[in-house]
Amino acid sequence: MPGTGSATNEAGATELKRTYSQGGDAAHPHHGNAFTLGKHKVSMKLFSKNRERLCQRLREVALVVEQPSVVLLQGGESTTRYCTDTEPVFRQESFFHWAFGVLEPDCFGAIDVTTGKSTLFVPRLPESYAVWYGKLWTLDDFKARYAVDAVHYTDEIAEQLAAITAPQPAVLLTLKGVNSDSGKTSHEATFKGIEAFKVNNTVLHPEICECRVIKTADELEVLRYANRISSAAHREVMKKIRPGMKEYQLESEFLHHAYAQGGCRHSSYTCICGSGDNSAVLHYGHAGAPNDHVVKEGDLCLFDMGAEYYCYGSDITCTFPASGKFSPDQKIVYEAVLKANRNVIAAMKPGVGWVDMHVLAERTILEEFKKHGLLTGDVDEMVEARLGAVFMPHGLGHFMGVDVHDVGGFRRER
Repeated sequence: MPGTGSATNEAGATELKRTYSQGGDAAHPHHGNAFTLGKHKVSMKLFSKNRERLCQRLREVALVVEQPSVVLLQGGESTTRYCTDTEPVFRQESFFHWAFGVLEPDCFGAIDVTTGKSTLFVPRLPESYAVWYGKLWTLDDFKARYAVDAVHYTDEIAEQLAAITAPQPAVLLTLKGVNSDSGKTSHEATFKGIEAFKVNNTVLHPEICECRVIKTADELEVLRYANRISSAAHREVMKKIRPGMKEYQLESEFLHHAYAQGGCRHSSYTCICGSGDNSAVLHYGHAGAPNDHVVKEGDLCLFDMGAEYYCYGSDITCTFPASGKFSPDQKIVYEAVLKANRNVIAAMKPGVGWVDMHVLAERTILEEFKKHGLLTGDVDEMVEARLGAVFMPHGLGHFMGVDVHDVGGFRRER
């Protein structure tokens, strides 16, 4: 329609201005900007606090105390889809986001452990890029936007790092470690000229992971917001589901509500919209089974979906009958899981073992199944034989934060 593009561009420009709205703090004038794509404002103070916490932990490490040290993190890199020039929607690398809150790709960040001062390094883009990207931000723009102490271009990293603690050379603390959930190794920062520096890649990973495990009050508020939006999106799905719909249509309803109403551009993970037998497949919804079945009358649906706001995630699973009413058998299974959930919540308190809570959930489900005649025998023997794993072949839960399976979780044999 004539004029539609103009109206869309104006709306987009307005949203861009809102994304970095002013939220000045007289005591901390460098904390002037906040992220507000959705309805929750995230102050850049969240990330400066994270950097302060990290420096405090690192100062307690003997190696760092003995010699000036600088944390060096590399952000996510811009990529294209295979050999094409199509760019997927960028999502920041999690450790880098936790420390700097930077949206753009191809950046680096440095933190002087002694002083706590932060330096952001951004790509030097040619002026011609303005045709494609719009206004190119100056170094001062980036400094104000992300509330860091200094900003330089990435082609100046070697020179600027050498100057940070001159005349005494500093040790670069780079990130190298194995993710305890995925088993994959983190991306270690590297740049042209790094060979001239002393590098330690063993100290940083365990310390920054421990910092990420314990959330600040500001982080908890972002997580709560992401979960509120996801809860509302799940309710919209429940209102709109009808037998005869495709599973992916319900996925679409969730994603639309989370983005349109909550500003959640990303989901924490691939949506799982299992109906009928599909609801028993842990990671249904993958590329080979893209939530493409028809929801049938009498189906029990398990929808596992979570929105992500500014890289902070949510993870919510809802199980409900497509027709609005549980069958007697469905009710037995649903209420057994519900009772396990309530028993664990009632038992949780500081000092309680995670594995013990998993065993409590298994035991509750086994007891309920025995009560309804689905199992026979001694429940203690069932628990010892790990029969509960047949019905719950996954862990009771996981840490959550900048990643939906956040760092710090580990498996311990009971």
